[in-house]
Formats: sequence, C-alpha cells, structure tokens
Amino acid sequence: MTDATDAAAATDTADAPTKPRAGRDLRAAIGVGLLLGAVVIASLVLDPRAFLVVVVVAICRGAWEVRRAVATRGFHVPLPPLLLGAVGMISSAYLRGAEALVVTFGLTLVGLVVWRVADGLDGAARDLSASALVTFYPVFLGGFASLMLAEPDGRQRIIVFVLVTVFSDIGGYAVGVFLGKHPMAPSLSPKKSWEGFAGSVATCALVGAVSLPLLLDGPWWGGALLGAVAAGAATTGDLIESSIKRDLGIKDMGTMLPGHGGLMDRLDSLVAVAPIAWALLFFLVPVS
Repeated sequence: MTDATDAAAATDTADAPTKPRAGRDLRAAIGVGLLLGAVVIASLVLDPRAFLVVVVVAICRGAWEVRRAVATRGFHVPLPPLLLGAVGMISSAYLRGAEALVVTFGLTLVGLVVWRVADGLDGAARDLSASALVTFYPVFLGGFASLMLAEPDGRQRIIVFVLVTVFSDIGGYAVGVFLGKHPMAPSLSPKKSWEGFAGSVATCALVGAVSLPLLLDGPWWGGALLGAVAAGAATTGDLIESSIKRDLGIKDMGTMLPGHGGLMDRLDSLVAVAPIAWALLFFLVPVS
C-alpha cells in the first residue's frame, strides 16, 4: 500500500510542471524583452523624437505604477501634477539640458505640495514624502536618458546605455541560474547571488568594451569601465525596487508585462544606470 502511494506521488511529481530556478516564466520574459527591444530600436531608427515619446510614456507609466503601489499603504500622490511634471522633466531635459531638468524637478515638487495641501493638512507630510520619492524615482532619474538623447550622437549613446544595462540582467540571470550558490541579499531578492553579480559585471564590461569603440569611437577600457559600473548600478536599482516592494508587501509593481510584472519592474535598472551612464559618457566621449 505504501509502495503504491509512493509510486503515485512520484508520478504526480514527475508530471507536474517544474518551476524555473529564476522564478519567472522564461518564454514570456524573453518574448516581452524582445518586443520592448524592438520598440526601442524602431523608435531610434525612425527619429530621436520618437524615442523621446517612448521615454515619456514609459516613465509616466512607471511613475503611475509606483504611485499605485504606495497607495496600498495609504500614501496619496497627486496624479495630475506628477504626470505633468514627468512630461515636463523628460521634455525639458531633451530641449534645454541638465539645468532645465533640475528646474522642472523643483517646480514639480512645488506643484505636488500645492495640490496636496489644497486637499487639507491631515497626513500631508507623509503623502508629500511619497510624492518626492515617486518624482525622483523614476521620473527625475529617467530624465538623464533625455540628456543623452539630446547630444549629436544621442542615438548611439542611448544604444550603449541600453546594451550595458540589459546585459547586466542577462549575464546575471545566466550565471546565477547555473552557478548561483551564495545569496547576495536574501531578505530582499533571494534569487540574486554573488555569482550572478559577477556574471553581470563580466558581461557588461565585455559589452561595453565592444560597443563603446564601435558606436562612439571611445576607448575600449572606458567601455569596460562603463559596463562594470553599470552592472553595479543596475543591481542596486533592482535591489532598491525589491526593498520598496517588500516594504509595501507586494510582489510586482504591476501585471502589464507577462513574465516581468509591471513596466517599472523593467525600468528599475535603467533609471538607476541612466545618470551614471550620462556622466561617464560625458567624460569618456566628450561632445565636440
């Protein structure tokens, strides 16, 4: 009787679908990743302003997802000034540069304060703290992508920036699945390992060393440096979002992208790398 039961249990286990070690639907994740990559490439080929529209839409959606997430804990972030500020920051950074990005960031904060205080002072301080968070992450950080795009060789800068960021996830995922044994931050992201992080750094350094000379005529060692730093920033951005989600008690920022979660679950690394990539590219490949 016991042998038969054990055999049946073994059969059921064998027939049951196995869960991927990385904890995601790999086919859906790859398909969505390819689709997002196609949108980025198509917009860059079409016109830089088309990519700017993609950035505006993506950042607005990401900000909306973070706003909705913090609302689960009772924080209210006024939506109209947030979205207006997001459009203003991304657009002004492209049109007028870094100073305009900083100015519109400040104006957005002022608009959020006025809008929220007009609804009353009860709980205003905590709501404005959440509002500042959403305005900075992802909106202000996303503005650095506009700064890169605005340069004469902006398309190439964006491609290098996207490549070193995306391959951080790819390298970390591949190495982590097969070799990951030592958790990096088990309380925040149990599946992220030090081995995977080493894979991210190595992969990004290689991609940077190849793409920077090829696309921007920069030094290969500068590309390797950019890739290694980008891997660290991308991992930090991922852990920051994981800490926010864990504190809020949610698994994903949304369900928009099958195999990924919300759009913000894909933007977390990009917005963290954007200011660093902008600064390093500014020094490694000065605009003549």
